[in-house]
Amino acid sequence: MGFSHKDDSRNRFMLTGGFAEKGYDWWWHSFTGISRRSGAERQFFIEYFTINPALASDAPVFGQLPENLANGIRPSYVMVKAGAWGKDARQIHRFFGWNQVELGSDDELILRADDCELRSNRITGSVDVSEEEAAAHPEYMCSAGSMKWELDIEKVVPFNVGYGASQPFRDAEAFEMYWHASGMKSKYSGTVEYCGEVYDVLPERSFGYADKNWGSNFTSPWVWLSSCRIYSLKQGRYLDNTVFDIGGGCPKVFGVSLPRQLLSAVYYEGKELEFNFSKFWTMTDTAFTCSETDDRIIWHVKQGNSAYRMRADISCDKADMLLVNYEAPDGSKRHNRLFNGGNGKGRVLLYKKCFPKDKLIDVLLVSSTGCEYGEFGV
Repeated sequence: MGFSHKDDSRNRFMLTGGFAEKGYDWWWHSFTGISRRSGAERQFFIEYFTINPALASDAPVFGQLPENLANGIRPSYVMVKAGAWGKDARQIHRFFGWNQVELGSDDELILRADDCELRSNRITGSVDVSEEEAAAHPEYMCSAGSMKWELDIEKVVPFNVGYGASQPFRDAEAFEMYWHASGMKSKYSGTVEYCGEVYDVLPERSFGYADKNWGSNFTSPWVWLSSCRIYSLKQGRYLDNTVFDIGGGCPKVFGVSLPRQLLSAVYYEGKELEFNFSKFWTMTDTAFTCSETDDRIIWHVKQGNSAYRMRADISCDKADMLLVNYEAPDGSKRHNRLFNGGNGKGRVLLYKKCFPKDKLIDVLLVSSTGCEYGEFGV
């Protein structure tokens, strides 16, 4: 079975067992909206982040408060993160104590807190933080601003990343960080009001993405690249049925690090090209570099399997990005320079392995690329 089959079990709430008292689970959404005022595009993100439900109290518990850090009190809350990339990029946070949160059954993804609601095919909510609040509460780890949304989601192409996120490995809590992209190509529809301006989100122009991560800690290095806004140089047109997704860095399985490993999928007009170290029989090899200049973050990724190889060269202007903030379940904030953007651009080259020379399948020019890079202690 290929990677593009749907598996709703991987999209459900995962904070049970050991992860209930030392774990996080989040659902990420990113997409493009069009300003009603100017017609300009803007890239947005919305995330529903949950942490340590077994440590719940009446109000959100912030791990970054000095007294909590000093006393080893770990975070416990639901955080709704929303914002936009580009000029004046912002991340705006809203927190709920667990007693304010309603969860659906094991068979259906529902997370609801006040007007913020997450379902597999619909998200609604609002965030609003004043300049005074942001300055007075550094534990909020966010910018000032406001955003409100009502959006339907059609998840067109999933990426099931392999056996690591299958039920036996989930039950064993084998991985430190799990990943599942329920809609690496998604179509969003609805409206967003961002800092007083209204944006329409149209399915064919949303260039959307949806995934989730869960576990007990974060990877370092942290790498993510994905886009479904793709122009084929071979065909001379935009491809409506193509998407790529790259993620990982340094997975840990039962406490053992697997350095410099990425999981990648290219869905090329219905054809699946997967580069997945967990499927050892495909003989996947990976090499990548991520670097920072004065004004850009740059990714170079090379991967191959027994039949194909891929090369991705992506960059994003730092002026269009933000340093995204999370605290880990143990209360630490390990990533302090985790660059996060939605305006990456570059190219992806696809090859068929042949003798004596590999055959170039296509050169894909990619834009509106979701992108992340960060390392602990940097």
